[in-house]
Amino acid sequence: MPSKTFNSLKHFDWRTNIVYLAFIGVFIYFSISLSAEGFLTSGNLLNIARQTAMISIMGVAMTFVISSKEIDLSVGSIAALSALTTALTLQSGVGLIPGVAVGLGTGLLIGFINGFLVTKIMIPSFLVTLAMMGIARGLAMWISDTAPVPILNESYIFLFGSGDVFGIPILLLWTIVIAVIGHIMLRKSTFGRQTLATGGNDSAARFTGINTNRVRLYVFMASGLMAALAGMLYAGRMQAGRFTFGTGDELSVIAAVILGGTSLFGGVGTVIGTVIGSVMIGTINNGLILMGLDVSQQMVVQGLIIILAVAFGRKAKQ
Repeated sequence: MPSKTFNSLKHFDWRTNIVYLAFIGVFIYFSISLSAEGFLTSGNLLNIARQTAMISIMGVAMTFVISSKEIDLSVGSIAALSALTTALTLQSGVGLIPGVAVGLGTGLLIGFINGFLVTKIMIPSFLVTLAMMGIARGLAMWISDTAPVPILNESYIFLFGSGDVFGIPILLLWTIVIAVIGHIMLRKSTFGRQTLATGGNDSAARFTGINTNRVRLYVFMASGLMAALAGMLYAGRMQAGRFTFGTGDELSVIAAVILGGTSLFGGVGTVIGTVIGSVMIGTINNGLILMGLDVSQQMVVQGLIIILAVAFGRKAKQ
């Protein structure tokens, strides 16, 4: 029996499971060191879930993007623009469904433009989405005149922000639903297999009949759609649309994806790992706040996390 245990430990892939081990370690550390500050209270843990929901949701789609060997730096700006288009539509009095449709449509359209420029014009995704990051943020500032746009629709606020279902925050439910759908699609669907094949070896994927350009177009559209949903959740939680929503989120999303085990070089992806990576980053930020660290110190720690994420992301190619 001991020999079997030893052999199991010997063959355990520590680097593949590092995010889970790190999360357990971080959680135990803060639970012990911040017990007096209320780290383990249900209110604080639910607050972490609310704070990380948007990063997790964008991270699910980003897992597909990075698995296909692409990158999307525009997600934070898409979130801001979608939040504002939703808020402005709701403010016009047309109702909940048109407001939601406009918000999601905003993200879907920008995702399509990103994918079109990458697959048809052959511009590298880094440059396309970097430019789109500025364009979308600028449009958000332009259409709002840099002022917040209040949301007074109570149904929207409940469904996309402050609602609870049997004591579970609606933001957490959104995260669970999107994560489950993303996991099933990546692991069980033809599209998920095609995404991994595209990122793993584009030439081989095309040789087997996969339309790799179509796959890339779809992953960018999915990324835009999930960024829009995240922006709408920001708006629901804050009860207003603001051009500042999502600022810097692209770094947190990419860090969560890579830290979770998705290879930065494509071909390897895990949605569950992404969500755990997101929650771990949120837990660290929450713990640092309870410890009394200021924003600048939190930024330093987050930067170190990104470096570690990229370092561990190299495992798939070594």
